[in-house]
Amino acid sequence: MTVSAKLTWLSHGSWLIEAGDSRILLDPFLTDNPAAKATADSLTDISDVLVSHAHFDHINDVASISKRCGSTLIGAFEVVQWFQKHHHVKNAVMMNLGGSCKLPCGQLKMVPAVHSSSFPDGSYGGNPAGYLLTINTKRIYFACDTAYFSDMRFYAHGVDVAVLPIGDLFTMGIEDCIEAVKLIEPKVVLPAHYGTWPPIATDAVQWSGRVSAETKAKPVVLAVGESYEV
Repeated sequence: MTVSAKLTWLSHGSWLIEAGDSRILLDPFLTDNPAAKATADSLTDISDVLVSHAHFDHINDVASISKRCGSTLIGAFEVVQWFQKHHHVKNAVMMNLGGSCKLPCGQLKMVPAVHSSSFPDGSYGGNPAGYLLTINTKRIYFACDTAYFSDMRFYAHGVDVAVLPIGDLFTMGIEDCIEAVKLIEPKVVLPAHYGTWPPIATDAVQWSGRVSAETKAKPVVLAVGESYEV
C-alpha cells in the first residue's frame, strides 16, 4: 500500500509528519515560542517524538507531549538518557549518527549536522543530528540546525524533499542554503528555523526567488500551520 506523507510546519524547527497511522513530531517547541500558533496540548495521538539536539528551542515540549501521548522518544543516546533520568520518559529509541531504525511508516536514519548540543542545565546533549525519513520510495531530509557541509550530498543527494534552515546566526543563512540546495539537488526544498525572533528574521520570499533562479529545486514556503504533501 502506498503511503503519502504530510509535512506541517509548526514554526521554528518544529514539524508534524503524518504518514499512515504515524504522527511524528520533530523538535517540539511551542511553549514560549512567539511564532507558534499551536499549543503543546493541542497536539494529540503523537506516535513518535524526534529530537535533533538538546537546545531548549528544540526540546521544550518533548517531555509533556511524550508522556501525555505515550509517544516513543527517538534521539541521540544522551538526549534520550537525559529525558529518562529527569522526566521519566519510558518509551524510547536511542540512536547515534549513521544509525537507522524502522518506524511503522518507513525507515529513519540519523545523519550528521554541524552544530552544538547542550541541555538548558548545561549538560552534554550528544551529537547534533538531522534525519532522513524514507516512506515507500519517497525520501525526506530534515537537515535540522546545521551549517553547510559537503557530506550533505552523501546522505541526502536527490531527495524528494529537503527541509533546510535559512535563519542565519545559529544555522546557515540564505547564501549557504542556496549552496546546499545546489549540492543536494532535491526535487523540493522547504525553509525552516527562521522568523521566530528578530535575530533570525529572514526574507523567505527572497530565498524562494533565489532557489528558483539558481537551482533546479522547487521552493515551497509554508506559513506557520500550513502543510505540504509528499
